[in-house]
Amino acid sequence: MHKKVIYLIIGLVSAGILWQCTSPESKGENTDSASPPKQYTISQFMNTVRLSGSSFSPDESKLLFTSNQSGIFNAYEIALTGGTPKAQTESKTNSIFAISYFPTDERILFSSDKGGNEITNIYKKDLDGKITNLTPDTTAKSEFVGWSADKKSFFYVTNKRNPQFFDLYEMDITKLQSKLIFKNEQGLDVGAISDDKRYLALYKSITTSNTDIYLYDAQTKKTSLITKHTGDVANSPQTFSPDNKKLYYTTDEGSEFAYLKSYDLISGKAQKEAEEPWDISYMYFSKKGKYKVIGINNDAKTQIKIYTAADNQLVKLPSLPAGEITGVTISDSEKQMAFYVSSSKSPNSLYVYNFETTEYKELINAMNKEIAASDLIEGEVVRFKSYDGLEIPNILYKPKTATPDQKTPVMLMIHGGPGGQTRLNYSPMIQYLVNHGYAILTVNNRGSSGYGKTFFTADDQKHGDADLKDCIASKKYLASLPWADTTRIGIMGGSYGGYMTLAALTFAPDEFKVGVDIFGVANWLRTLKSIPPWWGSFKDALYKEMGNPATDSVALYNKSPLFHTQRIKKPLLVIQGKNDPRVLKVESDEIVAAVKKNNVPVEYIVFDDEGHGFVKKDNEIKAYEGVLTFLDKHLKK
Repeated sequence: MHKKVIYLIIGLVSAGILWQCTSPESKGENTDSASPPKQYTISQFMNTVRLSGSSFSPDESKLLFTSNQSGIFNAYEIALTGGTPKAQTESKTNSIFAISYFPTDERILFSSDKGGNEITNIYKKDLDGKITNLTPDTTAKSEFVGWSADKKSFFYVTNKRNPQFFDLYEMDITKLQSKLIFKNEQGLDVGAISDDKRYLALYKSITTSNTDIYLYDAQTKKTSLITKHTGDVANSPQTFSPDNKKLYYTTDEGSEFAYLKSYDLISGKAQKEAEEPWDISYMYFSKKGKYKVIGINNDAKTQIKIYTAADNQLVKLPSLPAGEITGVTISDSEKQMAFYVSSSKSPNSLYVYNFETTEYKELINAMNKEIAASDLIEGEVVRFKSYDGLEIPNILYKPKTATPDQKTPVMLMIHGGPGGQTRLNYSPMIQYLVNHGYAILTVNNRGSSGYGKTFFTADDQKHGDADLKDCIASKKYLASLPWADTTRIGIMGGSYGGYMTLAALTFAPDEFKVGVDIFGVANWLRTLKSIPPWWGSFKDALYKEMGNPATDSVALYNKSPLFHTQRIKKPLLVIQGKNDPRVLKVESDEIVAAVKKNNVPVEYIVFDDEGHGFVKKDNEIKAYEGVLTFLDKHLKK
């Protein structure tokens, strides 16, 4: 599914009862008890379990999911009656991500790469435990797309023919033989496949805010553009109707936010199906088409609405656990639903709901039982006016120990992207730092997604300038908080947020006391020239947002911190994965060496078995311990 972001982002992914947001005038007065919290180690915070994905077994008695319970991601299953999760894979080196049970038996599919290099292959595990790589290639990336409606095959994309473009294949699950379904020679990406296999919905990223949808007819072998438009319009295919008569897609044509439309495959007519005051992020049908699920990006939270498709009536669900509900999977029988519940102070926990009995059950509580919920801090949505009057949305975490008499140092935390969004999700690192006396303000600077397309494009070709000024403007808001120590404000972030950290220390060297760069870009000329080949279909859009190194070299040079390191005079911590294919290790090597020449304190942590983001718990523990030690030394003092 197409998203209006550039994927430099670290993987640091109706029914919901939404947390109440504060007004733009909020002063960050968190209502949690002011009693001093117990302090916890990062190992305790990381002893929470990270869970994702869910697939019902064919008899709907179990769920397959991904967990880092062992310290590294593996595939697990758990009975719907509860109990102890059972490991289905036991990798100790490369992370494994569960895809699905097979449609008619309990074989499983999973994906894995090598040390975070993002060259993913698709694997099969048989009932006897034998594991087979179904897409063996050390240089080509393969990704699962979905099962066929007849349950006899699955679809996947791979760039083995051309490293820049992904072709679509179908693999028969009996003979395990693949056939080419769509040869991609125009830089298109697969968005949806009709159940009768006749139609493909494809999309083309022209820019990060301008996308076309094409319809491919397997009978006529013709590809046609179905979203002709003028100006910038982001279109994203979602799914075909179960009767194969309509394509559903989101679009922001004529609107600040994405809404849902349908396209009649016979008449070619399109009509609006649903609209919200925020972006509709996704939509899909349950297996037999009884239910329609819509996800809404509601002010940094996911709001789920489930409708009965026949009459478009909202399904009345019971009072589910407080927090945001995500990862909804409805079983093939349409009798059960798996989902996750999380909040800014509680990690993803796995639940199952029965539509017939209207009862739900928590299968896995991901929180470490050693940590008291009362010691954690709930994020609060706050807003401030930037240098030019533009309102900037943020999430604030205020330590329980912060008072006007005991002012607290503050760290800005900047998300990845550009075009990402900081959301009200649980972060062990944020809770760890807040627990140890640091306030955190996560800034959704201009260019962030989720706040309308004007806001999203407001930083185009202005990276390291307009968006950085938003971060600097936050200091005025922080000065309005009686408990915030504005003499001790630092900045940190991952991926594009790492670049923003380096940009802040370079281009605004007096604004922040310290910086923490995690997998951050230092040299845009090199990064944009060395992007992974599988970004080929998206490269032009990336260049139009950031700049083309062939034609915009001066501008990219000017916004690259590496070429201006003589300005850096505040302490810097750099964290890097050796196998990162997006931000190469040489980026961090060079920035560290350059800062050392300034006689400025600089620390460097490299992980030999990580890529662009963390997938190993031990490495996260080491990194976040390093962050706290660095801040205690250079900011808290």
